[in-house]
Amino acid sequence: MDLEIKKDLTSNWFKLLQQAICIDILNLENNQKSFKTTIWKKNLKKDEGGGEYRILKNGKVFEKVGVNFSKVYGKFPKKFQKNILGAKKDPRFWATGISVVMHMKNPLIPAMHFNTRYISTTQQWFGGGMDVTPSKKDLLEKKNFHLTLKKMCNRHNKYYYTKYKKWCDEYFYLPHRKEARGIGGIFFDYKKDDFEKDFRFVRDVGTTFQMIFNEIIKKKLKKKWSIKDKENQYIKRGRYTEFNLLYDRGTKFGLQTDGNVEGILMSLPPLAKWK
Repeated sequence: MDLEIKKDLTSNWFKLLQQAICIDILNLENNQKSFKTTIWKKNLKKDEGGGEYRILKNGKVFEKVGVNFSKVYGKFPKKFQKNILGAKKDPRFWATGISVVMHMKNPLIPAMHFNTRYISTTQQWFGGGMDVTPSKKDLLEKKNFHLTLKKMCNRHNKYYYTKYKKWCDEYFYLPHRKEARGIGGIFFDYKKDDFEKDFRFVRDVGTTFQMIFNEIIKKKLKKKWSIKDKENQYIKRGRYTEFNLLYDRGTKFGLQTDGNVEGILMSLPPLAKWK
């Protein structure tokens, strides 16, 4: 398949998924809130693509939720080339993706994160994943979440779930705190062996995330919470912030490729605390 067709297919899918997820979010808010939409360009002087990020704040369900789409291209800075697959000898790149971060008003509902991307240098690959970060333990929720992910992964390859769960556990870990960010999920990168097969998997990851966040939110939406629950949520958000600023690949990639700062940092919670 022609590379330009692959670029069109992936970027169009991520844009469509952005719209679908935003519709679901508005439905959960009973269409009483709206997104603030920002369209941005990577470079104002020359065409290097850009994107659109949408943020909804202070809803009845979402304290803050961001849904970001991007399609950017250009050249990696020299100091960054060696860290990117296929960019060591040729700095040119093209990348598209979607990322979603949900911070909830009800502290009994976990924070949720999802992203998928397609990157092209002298090689092309998919990456992404999803994870859930509760501030209060819920073993049944954790069990159901991982069971859903396992079923989804098994539709594509019986080894995916074990491999990508392990990768997620290792990735979403705060070494300086010696603790996991949340209850895990799946994380994958450098999927480049079979475009059609890998693209099917990436689309399934996206629609499965849609199903998961709708189910989790609807189950707990009306559950009563205490001030102590909210305080615990603020502390957990502090950990979330530490990870995103210190270790997150997407944050580093975006900032080092001159992406939109507000779009990149939309993952940060609206309010966090440290003891």
